[in-house]
Amino acid sequence: MLALSIKLLLAHFIGDFLLQPEKWVKHKEAHKHKSKFLYWHILVHFAALILVLQADFSYWLGILIIIISHYGIDLIKLHLRSTSNARLLFALDQLAHIIIIALIVRIYEPYAFHIDTLFHSNVLLFVTCILGVTVVSSIVMKTIISKWYLKEDTDDASLENAGAYIGMLERLFVFAFIITQHWEGIGFLLAAKSVFRFGDLSKAKDRKLTEYILIGSLLSFGLAILFGLAYQYISTLL
Repeated sequence: MLALSIKLLLAHFIGDFLLQPEKWVKHKEAHKHKSKFLYWHILVHFAALILVLQADFSYWLGILIIIISHYGIDLIKLHLRSTSNARLLFALDQLAHIIIIALIVRIYEPYAFHIDTLFHSNVLLFVTCILGVTVVSSIVMKTIISKWYLKEDTDDASLENAGAYIGMLERLFVFAFIITQHWEGIGFLLAAKSVFRFGDLSKAKDRKLTEYILIGSLLSFGLAILFGLAYQYISTLL
């Protein structure tokens, strides 16, 4: 099962990412089902499947399902796409392709899957902690830090919501380091962040900015460590 899954995922990565130039993507978005590159894209997928499956046509049904479904999914995405939903459609598009691959694997190498698995205590604990170190922590930090106002908060030169996304990513890294027992990674991450923010931290004339950055960083790392330790402790009790 694992070998077949890897082969189908590899074919998907080759067709959808490695061998799909930006020129093709833009042409498809502009011309949709009339784009010749949509059909070239499907042909590349077919060739990738034949390659990774070593021309084993005992998988002909799976290949046919993947090719037809891929065409249908891409066509739906092209017709629904707009500038406001591009990221959401990309995520749903990839999720749909992964689900199709999982179904194909199950056809050839049946495996048991029960919906109750998604509601197992360990899974719910993991999801809870992930939400905790991302969305929940962001709101908690915003609430705590809101008592201080700095001009830099409204700097138009900054990317929209960049700080929130950076905080989420760093807390996810810290959480991952803790649950995998790689505490040294936290030190590396903290050092790397200090290097990148050296320009801000070295502004001796702006002590408020330095304190603001340190408070935010310590809060972010502290919340991530708290959720990481909670996950480790609770998981041993389940």
